[in-house]
Amino acid sequence: MRFSLNQWTTRHWPLPDLAAGCAAAGVTGVGLWREPVAEYGAARAARLVRDHGLAVTSLCRGGFFGEPDAVEVNRRAIEEAAELGAPVLCLVSGGLAAGSRDLDGALARVADVLGEVAPYAGEHGVRLAIEPLHPMFCSDRCVVATLGQALDLAAPHPSDQVGVMIDTYHLWWDPAVWDGIARAGAQDRIALFQVADWTTPLPEGVLTGRGMLGDGCIDLRRFRAAVDAAGYAGPIEVEIFNEALWAMPGPDALALTLARYREHVE
Repeated sequence: MRFSLNQWTTRHWPLPDLAAGCAAAGVTGVGLWREPVAEYGAARAARLVRDHGLAVTSLCRGGFFGEPDAVEVNRRAIEEAAELGAPVLCLVSGGLAAGSRDLDGALARVADVLGEVAPYAGEHGVRLAIEPLHPMFCSDRCVVATLGQALDLAAPHPSDQVGVMIDTYHLWWDPAVWDGIARAGAQDRIALFQVADWTTPLPEGVLTGRGMLGDGCIDLRRFRAAVDAAGYAGPIEVEIFNEALWAMPGPDALALTLARYREHVE
């Protein structure tokens, strides 16, 4: 099974219940987040998922490279990923500094910090996945907005240290994405594939606007076929930030997500 449940899709489902629920549903992969893992304890979380026969497909998140302690924070995130057995650490690069209009400078800072932490990731057997986010998040959350930018940032580093994230929600709008996916495959840069749908109107605050698979306008199967053709055969994480989904009982949310995945992605 390539399906992996990203923890934030069922955000309020406690980790022990999530692990048991995934195992009961035949799900074999989970993407974890640092905050709930820290609350539970990384070593304890690693044992929990292992005891339920689950693989940790990724850890969210590192990045936010504009912060003064970015190198230290990302090294700590790499250590946590290694402890969990997560092969991938997802990176959200961070936005502009308060009051700044220097987008080029922010991107240069991303490149500089990557240069500091990529070898450390390699030493720990963790692959950094640069995630481009939709341009609406560029000012405050992620100055990397296209797959091309992410690939350019990854290029100076060995592919087993730095790759890219293909996330349908953030990349569906870009007419260059198909060539970008092919380029990423040719360079062995696809570290993880995530799926969510795009629905409008977006909610106030925007961040929780990800749609359930099949409810929006993204050709999810075309994305899956493209990453497959590019040579990616790894897990497909479903990562949906959605208040209505979060309000559902965990088992129901998982069942719905898995059914929609099979219908619209697989």
